[in-house]
Amino acid sequence: MATIRMHETTALTPEQFVAGVTDFGPGRQEIFANSADGELRVHSRGPDRADVTEGKGGVWERLEYDWSDPNRIVMRTVDSNLWGGASGHTYTMTRRADGTTAIDAVVIRDGKNVKGKLVGALLGSVAKGGLVKAFANTVKAIEARNGVSAV
Repeated sequence: MATIRMHETTALTPEQFVAGVTDFGPGRQEIFANSADGELRVHSRGPDRADVTEGKGGVWERLEYDWSDPNRIVMRTVDSNLWGGASGHTYTMTRRADGTTAIDAVVIRDGKNVKGKLVGALLGSVAKGGLVKAFANTVKAIEARNGVSAV
């Protein structure tokens, strides 16, 4: 099992970041490079929860999104062709005195089969940089949608 911790500081408010992450409409692939618009399926959605299947290139996961805490988004993997167990994503946003927001992300990848275990091991080691870059790009894309300059 791989646990990847990432951090970004942004001029976005927590509300703007949550709105970007939980926008399941067209253009989602601009926010998340590993979520192709054509493979996105929203099973259900409420004011602070969603059940969504997304992925790209043959890798998919069904996630239960919970943003009932305005400073945290929890995305729990409920099904996937690679991930099982404790897999998921958590974003925690902290407002800072200087007007910026610190975003701490934790991604857990618990492979449920041989391919998942191999990909998880790579993400926890040599391929971690790609995940860190993807997270930074997600923040930049949400900043661009909100007309917010990068910090």
